[in-house]
Amino acid sequence: MEPSRSEMSILPNGKGQDLGEEMCMSMKTMMEEEQNGAHHGRFDDPDSTIAENIEFLPNSEGKKPRFTDFEGKTSFGMSVFNLGNAIMGSGILGLAYAMANTGILLFLFLLTAVAGLSCYSIHLLLKSSGIVGIRSYEQLGFRAFGITGKMAAGIAITLQNIGAMSSYLYIVKSEFPLVLQAFLKADTSSGEWYLNGNYLVVLVSLSVILPLALMKQLGYLGYTSGFSLSCMVFFLSAVIYKKFQILCPFEEFSSNSTLALAHVANVTVNHGYHNGHVMVDDSNCSPQMFTINTHTAYTIPILAFAFVCHPEVLPIYTELRNPTQRKMQHISNISILIMYTMYFLAALFGYLTFYTNVEAELLHTYSRIDPYDTLILCVRLAVLTAVTLTVPIVLFPVRRAIQEMMFPNKTFNWIRHVAIAVILLTFINILVIFAPNILGIFGIIGATSAPCLIFIFPAVFYIRIVPKDKEPMRSTPKIFAACFAGLGMLFMIMSLSFIIIDWTTGSSSALGGH
Repeated sequence: MEPSRSEMSILPNGKGQDLGEEMCMSMKTMMEEEQNGAHHGRFDDPDSTIAENIEFLPNSEGKKPRFTDFEGKTSFGMSVFNLGNAIMGSGILGLAYAMANTGILLFLFLLTAVAGLSCYSIHLLLKSSGIVGIRSYEQLGFRAFGITGKMAAGIAITLQNIGAMSSYLYIVKSEFPLVLQAFLKADTSSGEWYLNGNYLVVLVSLSVILPLALMKQLGYLGYTSGFSLSCMVFFLSAVIYKKFQILCPFEEFSSNSTLALAHVANVTVNHGYHNGHVMVDDSNCSPQMFTINTHTAYTIPILAFAFVCHPEVLPIYTELRNPTQRKMQHISNISILIMYTMYFLAALFGYLTFYTNVEAELLHTYSRIDPYDTLILCVRLAVLTAVTLTVPIVLFPVRRAIQEMMFPNKTFNWIRHVAIAVILLTFINILVIFAPNILGIFGIIGATSAPCLIFIFPAVFYIRIVPKDKEPMRSTPKIFAACFAGLGMLFMIMSLSFIIIDWTTGSSSALGGH
């Protein structure tokens, strides 16, 4: 009589219990222990949200917990591309104006300094992350200062990303009417609703951005990042090309003359306009190496806003194949170097095209010469496409931060998911419609949240998280970190003071409206 299945399972000679089953059970036990240890060690946060664990830390049976669906499969080159895309934003459109108010050499010095400081702050984040095994900005804040640190990081990320989305939608508001005007050959004074930027930004938000923002997983939007970055590369190429096509002094296009509308179709900028155009003074056609004026206060906030990528560094680190702190630091350095080069070239050639006549939003300056230029029309379409597809990606971290701060122990809920997105987009649309100009967005957001994310938080988190037995408080690295945090505070106070003084004296009205 053969023994029963239950009897075979307890025979000590192993004949009744298959070796493969024994190994599988042992491996499963080991992985469960490792999984429990990982949850207690790497995610040491009692306030961790259930929704976050489900959405951002998917964990199938028999696998280690992971931060994203990619589970460390992203290559070195793709990680450089992803971080570069996170750095690149609409701030590139304001860099030529920043150079016009600082001079070439001073702008180069400031851009280099901000890029170097950004690399150092990423170093502090990565080292803090490596010590505690946490790859989330908010959770680093919780580990360093408890719920206060978590809330501070979440609020800073929320403000920063709202500022980014506002600047993106402001570009839609200012550029989309010009694109439609060029397509339809319409007069700006016609008063048609589809040439009103306020109506168009609401239409784009409802028809394109909101449906994408309602997706449950951020990974579904990853396919748009490469295309968005390629659009910005096309923008840079057009700026360089136009420098050699537009001569200074340039002649402004006048929409009041019907003769000019017919004339512009057959005459290029190189030959000059006479009928229906206004000549710009040639005294402003020489580059300045150093310039200091009241508008210089906006330069550092614009640069700081342009290099903010810190909330995305740790998630990209999580997705990296065979991740190490040194490898991720190399990725950060290369990405910042690439963006540094693109920023400087865009600012330099934009400034050398228009000099002191450049506007706060570079594409508007080209429309002063020829609003029907085919290349600039294509550039506007590329920038519009890039920024529109970027808004839903930027909205996801804001929604996650709001959920962590306001609903820390709630599971995923579609009503709350949709409601947060609708409220955010409504608020941002109101901000964009009533904002006086794009510098108000760049200046205020860059002077508040950017110093926190780049300077202050990485430094103070590093000082609190790194054990004193490894690095005493008076050690050189912690002294540098403390000085770094102090520099961030000084930068924030000075920038806000300059901007407030500029507004109260009424000189901000001279910045040019849109």
